[in-house]
Amino acid sequence: MAMQVSDHDQDEPMSEINMIPLIDVMLVLLIVFMITIPVMQHAVQVKLPQANAEPLQPPPQAVRLTVLADGGYRWNDEALDEEVLQQRLRELGAQPAQGPLHLLADRDVRYERVARVLAAAQRAGVQGVGFVTEPGP
Repeated sequence: MAMQVSDHDQDEPMSEINMIPLIDVMLVLLIVFMITIPVMQHAVQVKLPQANAEPLQPPPQAVRLTVLADGGYRWNDEALDEEVLQQRLRELGAQPAQGPLHLLADRDVRYERVARVLAAAQRAGVQGVGFVTEPGP
């Protein structure tokens, strides 16, 4: 302990603050924080994709189905009738990796025929159907 020598009388109150207990408490708190900070840091678990040695398969080609006003159909610009269309739709629906079916209808085609083609595609198991529109004259 240190001894304090002063010129003040013993009866006067001391006006200085003892800083040693405050410094001791601050040092203890600093040590506690230094110990707990590494525990508080959490690692984020990330699942990274695994490398695969298999070659990538090209995506399946889209099929363009045109409904003509004269009652016919075109499968990628190949003319076909109703029976062949049903068969092709079943073949497309049976494929594990299906390409999308792009449906294009002439302006003069009744909606009923387009709805029949959509229903046949759904029954055949075709997954993706997109409608194609072309700008008019």
